[in-house]
Amino acid sequence: MNAYLRALRLERWPRSSAIFLGSAVFVFLHREDVAALSPAETIWRLAAAFLLTWGISTANYVLNEIVDRPFDVHHPTKRLRPLVSGEIKAFPFALIGLLLVAACGGAAVLLFDRTFTLALLSLLAAGIVYNVPPIRTKDIPFLDSVSESVNNPIRFLIGWSALAVSGKLPPLSVLVCWWAFGNFLMVAKRLSEFRFLKEKAGEYRISHRKYSRTSLVIGMSVSALICLLAFLYFGWIFKLQSFYAIAPFLLVFFGLIFRKTLREAEMMEEPEKLFIHPKYALYALFLVLLFVLAFLKDAIGQ
Repeated sequence: MNAYLRALRLERWPRSSAIFLGSAVFVFLHREDVAALSPAETIWRLAAAFLLTWGISTANYVLNEIVDRPFDVHHPTKRLRPLVSGEIKAFPFALIGLLLVAACGGAAVLLFDRTFTLALLSLLAAGIVYNVPPIRTKDIPFLDSVSESVNNPIRFLIGWSALAVSGKLPPLSVLVCWWAFGNFLMVAKRLSEFRFLKEKAGEYRISHRKYSRTSLVIGMSVSALICLLAFLYFGWIFKLQSFYAIAPFLLVFFGLIFRKTLREAEMMEEPEKLFIHPKYALYALFLVLLFVLAFLKDAIGQ
């Protein structure tokens, strides 16, 4: 594969599919609004939203690869990335990123409303705040995972606003729940790095210099607790009895990731790679089926 294409990390497209959760929750809460859209309009809106999110996410990866080059040389696998290893040049690679931003931003303005466009551009802004000095939250302990996980509610908003032509906004409890779940995974990733890289961890990620195994375990625990409480609050507000039945299964999922992070010798590079393993993939599918059943069984407020 061409080195520039490899550097774009196009294989990370599953992260952009997270927008469909926002669309699904909008359908769940506002079924009458979705009924007003034709099937063809619904499909093109979702497809366009996915492609634009993928484009902006890819631009963020371009930014990340350029800014993180001095740090990635200390990572056992990231030092092999095309820009770090010298296979590609920074200027043409940066130009690709700028063209992606211009194309996706322009398409959003033409195809969607202001809420969608702002949500999409917020994904870009979050990448800049996370990666670029002088702010560069990536180097600040715990703020690094908090700010990286903001991408979760932003993607949720993108998927929601792709269908929410009436301008309605999602409940805050859902956004908090989805952010906390992402933060749980991001802290787990940092704990895995901390355990695997040991004394070299601080060379790869500056925030590791002030982390400890205990602080990271507490960070994972607090994130899981916030996620569960926000999930239960959402179920209580909308009187969704089935959500209380699903909550214990979410706890089991958190436990599985906890166990993997603390016991396994290899490093958990990207959370989505968990689902390459049949155990995690099947359990995630099981959770999805539970939510589908909840959608079919529950009516909002009843």
